[in-house]
Amino acid sequence: MTRIDPVAPPPSPAFDALQTLCMGTLGFVPNSVLNMLRIPGLAQALGAMNQAVMDQGRVDAGFKRLVAHMASRAAGCSYCMAHTASGARLKGVDADQLDALWDYQRSPRFTPAQRIALDFALAAGQVPNAVDDALFARMREHWSDDEVLEITGVVALFGFLNRWNDTLATPLEHHPMDTAQQHLAGHGWAPGKHAR
Repeated sequence: MTRIDPVAPPPSPAFDALQTLCMGTLGFVPNSVLNMLRIPGLAQALGAMNQAVMDQGRVDAGFKRLVAHMASRAAGCSYCMAHTASGARLKGVDADQLDALWDYQRSPRFTPAQRIALDFALAAGQVPNAVDDALFARMREHWSDDEVLEITGVVALFGFLNRWNDTLATPLEHHPMDTAQQHLAGHGWAPGKHAR
């Protein structure tokens, strides 16, 4: 059950711009954003960071959502796991690859480079951080320095989002809930405290 109810603010240029961004990328304004809007500038700053980290650079935007999913799985945030699965589908990740994510190490749906990046996301998403020199060296065998920084940026962004949403027990919206029920629940995912 949510700890602080998300409330839509009155219309304003800042809210309208953020709403347009969210509607264009997700089709709805997430409850997490509605809560962030209560702190002046937070949602806008996070929106700008999210665009820079998730939708720019050399690493595929759909794969970045899978990286974010693994970091969220390491943190145990069911809200973010559902959102990243939904976002991956919106960014072109097919259902078969999303379903195979739970067995990515053995699945032919993932390349060796993708497998090591997902290992990296799981390790970097843990507290304490489990990335060691050997894992970092394996990353650099497959990814350029700029790509490693992009992937690290995804994990770091979701470190914030995981803690925000899990602490507040942010209620999960219908679309990510449906995606998670379809692709994640069979592998042990449950909405937990994020159920409406």
